[in-house]
Amino acid sequence: MHSLILGGARSGKSALAERLAQASGRAVTYVATGQAGDGEMAERIAHHRARRPPGWDCVEEPLALAATLRAHAAADRCLLVDCLTLWLGNLLGDADTGRFEREREALLALLPGLPGQVLFVSNEVGLGIVPMGALTRRFVDEAGRLHQALAQHCDRVVFVAAGLPLVLKGRID
Repeated sequence: MHSLILGGARSGKSALAERLAQASGRAVTYVATGQAGDGEMAERIAHHRARRPPGWDCVEEPLALAATLRAHAAADRCLLVDCLTLWLGNLLGDADTGRFEREREALLALLPGLPGQVLFVSNEVGLGIVPMGALTRRFVDEAGRLHQALAQHCDRVVFVAAGLPLVLKGRID
């Protein structure tokens, strides 16, 4: 089963994904896309690390998500990817301007045949006003397009607000 879990900052989306991973009964690999570029981000990463069960594997990969999923996916494994919007930001900031399109297409092509359970966590950033800057508008647009494409490939899509999950597609057992 592949799941997309969306929500705003501090909405509870990561905590929900972690509960679902724990409840899966499978070995869990946490795929972290964040990079500690500043002190505040380092604190966020430390918070996430402290919350994870000690038996979970962790892979830190800010760019090559499809290759990482391919390398770690297995029928008896749950991959928890946190988070897609950090991954998107990393790619949009990459010196190779075409890398985002290649990585996005590789991810979408991989999903239908990917074994095991995958939980994608992502920030829903398109609920506010249209941003002023071109790069910020592109980020919001690309996040929305990515979420729509992933939602079509996922068995379950959940929106989280105030720690409460709203199931948009599929169900939470």
